[in-house]
Amino acid sequence: MKFSVQEEYGLRCLIRIAKFSRIGKSLTIPEISQFEGLSQHNVAKILRTLRIGGFLEASRGQVGGYTLAKTPDKIILNEVLECLGGKLFEEEEFCSTHAGAESICTNTIDCSVRSLWRVVQDSVDTILRKLTLQDLINTQKDLEVKLNGIEELSSNYQ
Repeated sequence: MKFSVQEEYGLRCLIRIAKFSRIGKSLTIPEISQFEGLSQHNVAKILRTLRIGGFLEASRGQVGGYTLAKTPDKIILNEVLECLGGKLFEEEEFCSTHAGAESICTNTIDCSVRSLWRVVQDSVDTILRKLTLQDLINTQKDLEVKLNGIEELSSNYQ
């Protein structure tokens, strides 16, 4: 299982913009590109997606650049990742896109694989809905403490 490059780079760009937003500064595509070691073309594409998704605002002019459209504590990671690349498992499309040479999967009626991916997706969604961009701009230790708390909550419901 992999997250896409767009999702990884998108989170990195958002984190960078959030850190500069705290000091009241916007960032341009060339600045983000340089800070993150990414091509300007790639950064521009990602920022456009995030702007359309409602996570960023763009301004032009002498002090132009990108800033957050909301405070970091209001930017839910599940929503960001869905904007950047969608879900790991899309149940509506699963049986038709994984059918092999057939028009629909031969295991459509009784599919343990589909059940597995549904549980994995639900678990990922549960965690990502509880995390915000603020959690990613805090320290790694703070994030680990929060993740451990989420894990404890999840295990209490099983």
